[in-house]
This record gives sequence, structure tokens and C-alpha cells, in this order.
Amino acid sequence: MTTEPELIAPLESGWAHALAGESARFETVRGELTRRREAGEQVLPAPELVLRGFRQPFDALKVLILGQDPYPTPGHAIGMSFAVDPEVRPLPRSLGNIFTELESDLGIPKSPHGDLTAWAAQGVLMLNRVLTVAAGAPGSHRGIGWEQITEAALSALVDRGIPLVSILWGADARKLTPLLDQGAHTAVITSPHPSPLSARRGFFGSRPFSQANEALRQLGAEPVDWQLNPVS
Repeated sequence: MTTEPELIAPLESGWAHALAGESARFETVRGELTRRREAGEQVLPAPELVLRGFRQPFDALKVLILGQDPYPTPGHAIGMSFAVDPEVRPLPRSLGNIFTELESDLGIPKSPHGDLTAWAAQGVLMLNRVLTVAAGAPGSHRGIGWEQITEAALSALVDRGIPLVSILWGADARKLTPLLDQGAHTAVITSPHPSPLSARRGFFGSRPFSQANEALRQLGAEPVDWQLNPVS
């Protein structure tokens, strides 16, 4: 049986401590991914990118952008919700709508690329509820154990007792509001999802980026510079 490198590579030390109690669930997910790969399924994203979010500094995270599951198009998913590699064209439509709202909200011109690592470098965690998917099959890895792991991760973020602003787009994400809205050190911003099916039903005009920065200021944290680096 093959091993699953995405579940073996070390996590950032804070995350390793926060998720230590999830070792049995990681083993369950590892076994299921192995079974699926051996049956010929193409699992996305690439193994080394699956736990990318858990390699960001745990204690430095101040904004959460919660997605559902990775892009099912090969070459798109890179281990950060909504983000894609700099070379991906055209951009996924949800990401394009995010950039439209960013320009409307803060006047930041639309980025030609979908690389959001500049946000991650400032303490923005872009995490999906489910961290893998079968190519071409959205939602195909729901229920294999990821939801319990990522809920444990969200609880750990809240339990730090330091400022956390959560941006929840769509009904699935909003279900996590009670978990994430836990007192004076947290804030939750919600709206419809940026997908083409719902963006015009309240995502456009919701101003999540300026709202997040204002919430960070009120919580005593530095705001995020939402501009993205140019790609050469």
C-alpha cells in the first residue's frame, strides 16, 4: 500500500499541537485517500499542497476565509480556498467575482492572476472545510473525515483567545458561525457565496474586505493589505 505524503509532512508547530487529538481521523483520511488513488482516482490538489494551510504560523493567523472544497479542475487547486496558481487562465469565476468586489470595496484593481499568497503572508488563512476532491467531481470527498479535522482546526483558532475575523461566504460556511463567533476576540462577516449563481444576490456590495479591516482594528489587530503582488 502506498503512503500519503500530504498527511506525513510536518505541520507548523502550533498546528501540530492544536491538531494532536485528530491523529486517528488523519489516519482514517489517509487510508481512504490511498484506497481511492489505488482505484485510479485523481485526487486534488497535489499531495504536498493538501495541508498547506496548516503550515502557516498558527499564532499569526488573524483572518479566516472559509471555502467548501478544492477546485475540481486539474491544475487549479493549490491548498488555499479560492486561490489558484499564477499561471491559471481564465480565473475561476468565483475568484473573478471576489476581485470585482475587492475593486468595488477598496478600489484595488482586479488582479490578472489568482495567487493569493500575499494575503496568506499577512495572516489570512484560506481554508476549505474539505481538503481534497476527485478531479471533475465537486464535493466528492465530503464525509471522509475532513470536516471533523477542519472543525477542530477552527475551534483551536478561536480558543487561542487572540483576534480572529472570519469571512463566511455562502450557506455552508455560515453554518460555522456559532463555532467561530465566540466573544470579544472574534468577529464574523457573512454574505452569499461569490459563485456566479449567487454573487448578485448579496455578495456584490457586501464589502467583506473593508469590513474585515474595520473588525481587526476594533479587535486591536493590524488590518490586512489586500493588494496582490504582480507576477512577472
